[in-house]
Amino acid sequence: MANTNGAFGLRPIGKMGQSVNSTGVSEYRIASGNTNVIYQGTPVIPLAAGVVDVVGAAAGGTVGLLGVFWGCEYVSSVTGKKSWSNYWPGSGANSNFPVTAFVYDDPAQLFIIATSNLNTSWDTEAELRAGTFANANFATATSGSTISGLSSATLDVQTIATTAALQLRIMGIQNDVDNSDFSVAGIPVIVRLNNHYNSPNGAIVAGTPSTTGV
Repeated sequence: MANTNGAFGLRPIGKMGQSVNSTGVSEYRIASGNTNVIYQGTPVIPLAAGVVDVVGAAAGGTVGLLGVFWGCEYVSSVTGKKSWSNYWPGSGANSNFPVTAFVYDDPAQLFIIATSNLNTSWDTEAELRAGTFANANFATATSGSTISGLSSATLDVQTIATTAALQLRIMGIQNDVDNSDFSVAGIPVIVRLNNHYNSPNGAIVAGTPSTTGV
């Protein structure tokens, strides 16, 4: 049976340990002139200018991830009114007012992300579960839909390894009867952000603006 999951980026589900609250986000700023589209569920990085931006490469780039983008508020350059959007469209903000981004930035935050592709080494439940506590990269971390506003970020199972620089730490597999066919894409994997910018091992300088587009 084919899995029902499509790509939806990183979706918060809870936190490690006994803390189950997964609703807390922090406020950051997006440069009003930033033309990079940032979709809901997309990982973001801190910039030296004190703002956040989309990751610098499809697989995540080399700057420690600050968290996962969940939406933004800005004053519309058309209506002059404050607008909420679940994604940053890359334009449309009045430059006289700040663009506020809401980011899941707790290093202990857990997320669900769908797998995107197959590999004969990871196409059964036992094989993929053996990847728990290993790391992986995104198949894509920058693209998404301007209709739904959702990221299309997925986990690339072909990258699963112990390599410390990989962006995601696999923590388990979500039990989901509608997405339990391990021979195809769409398995919901529980992850946290590896080498998180705010974690003790994430002491990486703030990055430079993304130039990859989306």
